[in-house]
Amino acid sequence: MRLTIIGSSGSFPGPDSPASCYLVEAGGFRLLLDMGNGALGALQRYVDIYSIDAVYLSHLHADHCFDLCSYWVARTYPVSGRKPRIPVFGPTGVADRMAEAYGLDPDPGMRETFDFVELTPGRREIGPFTAHVDLVNHPVEAFGIRLEHEGASLTYSGDTGTCDSLVRLARDTDLFLCEASFHDHEEHPEDMHLTGSEAGEIAGLAGARKLVLTHLVPWNDDRRTLAEARTTYRGPIELARGGTVYEITRPGLRGAQIATVG
Repeated sequence: MRLTIIGSSGSFPGPDSPASCYLVEAGGFRLLLDMGNGALGALQRYVDIYSIDAVYLSHLHADHCFDLCSYWVARTYPVSGRKPRIPVFGPTGVADRMAEAYGLDPDPGMRETFDFVELTPGRREIGPFTAHVDLVNHPVEAFGIRLEHEGASLTYSGDTGTCDSLVRLARDTDLFLCEASFHDHEEHPEDMHLTGSEAGEIAGLAGARKLVLTHLVPWNDDRRTLAEARTTYRGPIELARGGTVYEITRPGLRGAQIATVG
């Protein structure tokens, strides 16, 4: 699998990054995990936007889904004619929510461009990936996802507070892309986001082989977030940065190789 960080800013776009968006590729298939504000612009630096095969939306907060509106325009009105429908996986009511976001009548809304599929906990196939999704701890319906391909695995937390389901999804995962929105020892809402140390603790409990911290809120000090995560996780760890590419392969019994190639 190949993971490209398109955007890693939390809550709203930062000066150097769009909001959450991650491109995962395998076997010629391209899957987007989330499309937060500003993501579509940055995506054009890396791939032809019409080469995307599917979109997964972890939940329906603006910083994770609103650039699907722009993508709907791009796929519906190109000079060459409407592009083929692609699946969009998301929480309950995703089709109506996205129509509402763009001011469309919900029937048909965006359904002529996207084939909306509502998520439920469990296993499904998305292109060449085996996907495991489960509910995580957030004020709205939200999902974490684990992708597996040819023995390699990637887990993405989406937005979440601490929860057992995330530990299960990340069990022995090769790369754990985990949100870390809050700092330790500060007041913040419960059951909404993780601190760096909480992300590290979950990675340690799960036995994740590499931790990449994301959903980095612009007003926070990323170096502090990283330092806090290192107090609870002893494995390799870094901050998600736009344009960074990870190649995740599992050539043998000793575990995956994760190469940072960009």
